[in-house]
Amino acid sequence: MLDITNLECVRGDRQLFADLSFSMKAGSLLHLHGPNGAGKTTLLRAIAGLVLPESGDIRWNGELIRKLGEEFNRELLYLGHHYGLKFELSGYENLRVFANLSGFDVSEREVEEALRQVGLARCVELPVKALSQGQKRRVALARLLLHPPRFWILDEPFTALDVKAVTMLTEMIQTHVANGGMVMLTTHQHVEIEAGEIQHVHLGTH
Repeated sequence: MLDITNLECVRGDRQLFADLSFSMKAGSLLHLHGPNGAGKTTLLRAIAGLVLPESGDIRWNGELIRKLGEEFNRELLYLGHHYGLKFELSGYENLRVFANLSGFDVSEREVEEALRQVGLARCVELPVKALSQGQKRRVALARLLLHPPRFWILDEPFTALDVKAVTMLTEMIQTHVANGGMVMLTTHQHVEIEAGEIQHVHLGTH
């Protein structure tokens, strides 16, 4: 479903990587490895369509993602280092905004249930700025429960999570892959994830 061919990404005047090729299919997990500065985040953002690679192709079901546009965007959810939350709004309000911007309807009960599942039942109305870093991360992760797209791109998703939350997210990833979803992630933490087909891509420094 996802095909990367001869991809090259540059930051400033430094080449991060070149001639990178790999593929992913439904029901698989890809773990991206590499030291700081190797280009892991840049690669994830390029695949999410947020930055343009220097050269090479990124295809979804055989079509270039830049030509698919919104059609591809509806298939994926990118969660990066920044939470992508409006700190003045509550977790509940943030999830409603996310649903509206993503073009799907959710009920009040569905939003509250998603927050309950990530352990934030008592924080529904609190502004995000009043939450801990781990709780902010949980609000962001609740998006995966609201309207799970086929392809998850997760950049250091376990950061700031306690042991219980790490277990919860691990189970979410395993369930998503078991149901035919795709997950691409990078993490500095050692987390055992039992998924269908697991690939490893290593980026090095130049």
